[in-house]
Amino acid sequence: MPMFQPSNGDGVVAAGFDGSGDGQVLDLETAVKDGVLGGIIGGGVIGAAVGEKLDLKKMIEELDLPEIPYVFICPISLEPMQDPVTLCTGQTYERSNILKWFNLGHYTCPTTMQELWDDSITPNRTLYHLIYTWFSQKSSLMKKRSEDVQGRVIELLETLKKAKGQARIQALKELKQVVAAHATARKTTVDEGGVSVISSLLGPFTSHAVGSEAIGILVNLELDSESKTNLMQPTKISLMVDMLNEGSVETKINCTRLMEKLMEEKEFHSESISSHRLLLGLMRLVKDKRHSNGILPGLSFLRSICLHKQVRSLIVSIGAISQLVELLPALEPDCLELALFILDTLSSLPEGKVVLKDCANTIPNMVRLLMRVSESCTQYALSILWSLCKLAPDECSSVAIEAGLAAKLLLVIQSGCNPVLKQRCAELLKLCSLNYTDTIFISKCKLTRTIQ
Repeated sequence: MPMFQPSNGDGVVAAGFDGSGDGQVLDLETAVKDGVLGGIIGGGVIGAAVGEKLDLKKMIEELDLPEIPYVFICPISLEPMQDPVTLCTGQTYERSNILKWFNLGHYTCPTTMQELWDDSITPNRTLYHLIYTWFSQKSSLMKKRSEDVQGRVIELLETLKKAKGQARIQALKELKQVVAAHATARKTTVDEGGVSVISSLLGPFTSHAVGSEAIGILVNLELDSESKTNLMQPTKISLMVDMLNEGSVETKINCTRLMEKLMEEKEFHSESISSHRLLLGLMRLVKDKRHSNGILPGLSFLRSICLHKQVRSLIVSIGAISQLVELLPALEPDCLELALFILDTLSSLPEGKVVLKDCANTIPNMVRLLMRVSESCTQYALSILWSLCKLAPDECSSVAIEAGLAAKLLLVIQSGCNPVLKQRCAELLKLCSLNYTDTIFISKCKLTRTIQ
């Protein structure tokens, strides 16, 4: 067994130490020179902590950095260490983590699994200082950047109050980039009255160049009730609808996201969205195969619109049902759930049921989706099938059975899904069996061999 060589507690032991007594010990100067503190700038680490004393735990939580020097990470928790201590094997851990390890009755080094010949722990002061200094400088740098961003946002807002033409567009473009990249910029824009300034740029005579940049900013901000009410003015909604139909894909997506935000307001009136032009533009976005990134926000907005009963008939009238049914096989799971919710909601209308029944792929697609994606998708598909089979039992039941519905329903009944869903399956199975003799129905279920 190797002899333990005591340390003065001021060394940083590299994570690759093998327990043989010849581990690599790093002092402050070596650690900085060799890049262990990758990213430290500004004349070394010794003077970095001068000034206001910062709380290490708070800095770690606030910064939440994706990349941290490996020597700062506790091998047990894989989190940055706040109170590093070193064992006789040369391995360093967070104090609370290694003490928990000992309390569980382990007297080995968690990394090397060597038995400990000395159970004492030595505070690693140098490593603590390195960790503290690294996070302090990162924190100071981030604070400086935040102050710079804050100042730039204020300058841009002042520019927008005065500038016109191309200067206004350039200011909006820069503000949009800054707001998208920095939480500080978003907060500053709101705190400095930027929402009102930007909203005032939207109106009946606003160019799409200005409108698209302004909406790209507003969609990333926290809007209060007053701001949402202001944006719900008919002229502003009309501009958004125009850009939903004629703008770039990014602009169309931003328009849908912003209008969906406005719908969260209690004072929102469904008249604002009762527009053929809005719904047709939205369906074009959802069907655009060249730009699939518009499908999810488009369906999400359409789902929100469907919650307003007054608009549902209008959605049916523009042919949305048949278009959504044809899209189903190609949709991703998150989009699929939204599309099925919309179709299920529209199936509550008499005219919605008729359109669903007349669409050749409705029943085969619904049967195919049972037990395929999620319980919610199964629930929506089952609800639509129930509506159709109740509407035209003879016609729809036979089509559903030929598409394999009976076997799917039996699978759902035998699964661990909720009892209400199982009960609906049993009722639908009974409804579909009325047009068949027992023998024929059993053969349709593809269970003949099992029953025999």
